[in-house]
Amino acid sequence: MEALLAFLDMGGYAAFVWPCFGLAAAVMIYLFVASRRELKAREARLEALRAASPRRRSGAAQREAAS
Repeated sequence: MEALLAFLDMGGYAAFVWPCFGLAAAVMIYLFVASRRELKAREARLEALRAASPRRRSGAAQREAAS
């Protein structure tokens, strides 16, 4: 038990170390959530653009139609 308490005390620097760990974890969680939201928004926008645009034929089908 004392080894755990010594680890958590961080040699007397716990007041500086643990808040830094907490802040770093909070920033990483925020970045993950923000990235996921942005990805979902961009995917929805892409689907809306695809649905709104007319269908294009493939290059081979265009060449056949032109001949």
